[in-house]
Amino acid sequence: MSYEATIEFKFDSKHTPEYSSYNPMIPDYIPEQHFTLTAPTSDWNTTQMFKLFEKFMLMMGYAPQSIMSGAMSLVFNDWVTEEKQRKVCDEYDLTMNEDLDKKFKAWSQATKEKQAQSEISK
Repeated sequence: MSYEATIEFKFDSKHTPEYSSYNPMIPDYIPEQHFTLTAPTSDWNTTQMFKLFEKFMLMMGYAPQSIMSGAMSLVFNDWVTEEKQRKVCDEYDLTMNEDLDKKFKAWSQATKEKQAQSEISK
């Protein structure tokens, strides 16, 4: 059995000028935009879908930092359990703020042991 799929993002904006605020002499002002982004998506994974949506948001004028912040808010919000958040942190080698004290203490202990070991070997 063959499977084909396509996803399409469409963006249309129309500007009705208010002559008190619209200045046609502004060189980088685009009063109207229309674009469509299409891609074949029959065998895509989640990461590929997010990359496509990132491109769409960039075309709409969103800043890369805003897009990244929005993606992180999918994981780190009040509706996602801490267990699921920790799973993502483990996948990307991130440390949650709650764990910093414990990690620092472990690092301090390891440093002390290393120093003691180097003094013994002298």
